[in-house]
Amino acid sequence: MVEAAVQIPTLQGQRCRLRELRPFDAGSLQRHADDEAVWRNMFEGFPHPYLQGDAEAWCSGGWRDGGHVWGIEVDEQIIGCVGFQAQAGWLRCNAEIGYWIGQAFWRRGISSEALGLVTEWAWAHQPELSRLCAGIFAWNEASQAVARKAGYQLEARLPQSAFKAGRLIDRVVWASYRNPASPVSSGAVTMST
Repeated sequence: MVEAAVQIPTLQGQRCRLRELRPFDAGSLQRHADDEAVWRNMFEGFPHPYLQGDAEAWCSGGWRDGGHVWGIEVDEQIIGCVGFQAQAGWLRCNAEIGYWIGQAFWRRGISSEALGLVTEWAWAHQPELSRLCAGIFAWNEASQAVARKAGYQLEARLPQSAFKAGRLIDRVVWASYRNPASPVSSGAVTMST
């Protein structure tokens, strides 16, 4: 049985518009993604350098392997992406959400608006989801502020839980819940590795 392609609706905010990526977005996406400051905060699999071929493959349909992915559009150009991928089986009530934008657009409220739009859409259109979580490198205070502004809560601190650029690093998990009365209420849990 062939799975139906994920449909990505356009979501309009005040600072940005979220929409399906198209092949002609590759040039803009590549310009914003090929930045060491962006790569530094991204998980494995995000190329560096980010070449035109990487952008073309992603914008021509590679994004479909990532679940629900939107291009973040400002001034008629794609400046980054936001999306989530639901887990399967008995964990299908969870989805990992992620976001990034080009450095030229940092600190304008665009990422928090994009994250909020996708979060609202997920609650309205993904009935099995009850938790969206964003794993963030602990050093990335700006990304943590984005999650906080979008209504996410610090859920966990994960010391020495990942490698980035050959270095063992700490991560944090920020989460949003369909039913906010049920999540962790006393602050973040620290998990040892």
